[in-house]
Amino acid sequence: MASSRSPVCYADAARWYCLIFLVLLVVLGSFTDENSLIKKMNPTAGQACDEIYVVGEGETLHTISDKCGDAFIVEENPHIHDPDDVFPGLVIKITPSRNSRS
Repeated sequence: MASSRSPVCYADAARWYCLIFLVLLVVLGSFTDENSLIKKMNPTAGQACDEIYVVGEGETLHTISDKCGDAFIVEENPHIHDPDDVFPGLVIKITPSRNSRS
C-alpha cells in the first residue's frame, strides 16, 4: 500500500531539518574561542619573540607585529626611518604587549 504523504511533505520536512541543523551550527560556532581559531589558522600568531629579532625573507613590519605581538615596532626602533624599507637581516627590538604574553 502506498504512503499517504506526498513528496512535497518530505521536501518541506527535509528543508526544516536542514534549517535547524544550520542554526545549531551557527550557535555552536559562536562559542568557539576566537584566539584558538586564529592560532589554528596561523600557529605563530601572538607567540612571544626574543627581544632582539632579525627580519627574515618576505617579512614585513606588519607580519612581524602580528607574529610577535608588538604593535609599536617603528616607535621602539628609531633606526627604522621608512617602515616600507625593511629587509632580511635587519635587527629590530621587540617589546610584546602584555596581552600577548598571557
